[in-house]
Amino acid sequence: MSAQSIKALFLDIGGVLLTNGWDRHARGRAAQLFNIDAEQLDERHHLTFDTYESGKLSLDEYLKRTVFYEERPFSQAEFSRFIMEQSHPFPDMIDLIRQLKQTYGLKLLAVNNEGREINEYRIHTFGLHKIFDAFVSSCYVHLRKPDIDIFRLALDVAQVKPEEAIYVDDRAMFVQEARRLGMHCLHHTGYASTVAAFDAYGLPIGPNR
Repeated sequence: MSAQSIKALFLDIGGVLLTNGWDRHARGRAAQLFNIDAEQLDERHHLTFDTYESGKLSLDEYLKRTVFYEERPFSQAEFSRFIMEQSHPFPDMIDLIRQLKQTYGLKLLAVNNEGREINEYRIHTFGLHKIFDAFVSSCYVHLRKPDIDIFRLALDVAQVKPEEAIYVDDRAMFVQEARRLGMHCLHHTGYASTVAAFDAYGLPIGPNR
């Protein structure tokens, strides 16, 4: 495949460029640290998190449903701060994507499921706004993966054809859905395999270029 045939990269953020942040492991740590019922937290989370990620609830409203439905000996601000602190970068992946964009002149769009406050914290804390051209995030567009319309919207925003885009995600289901539209798709499982996959797409970085 020629590099000229690829014009855009669509990327998930959690699990690819950053840790997943507020996932079940983080909720388990929160339950232990704040001494709250982990099973109850998880159940309430699953009942309402889709609504939060779709941009229809604020983080405060989400926390009132999941944690602060009863009096607690800690504040919402303390709990929110803990949530934000669960995000950590994968510097090698961020650097790889930055190099690909600069080397090949690619459009770079995030296509991710995230609530607004968490999303904006992650974007600005880790400088993602400096390398991405647009954020097709669930909280902004009111669509969530695996809804295939979020991928259609990303293609419209980038103004590219499906065969001109590569989509990268750590979740196999989302990769499968994007592939239905005709996009090239990369199931991210680690840095080395992702570098090799880009190489196979005609987008090598470093000495192999």
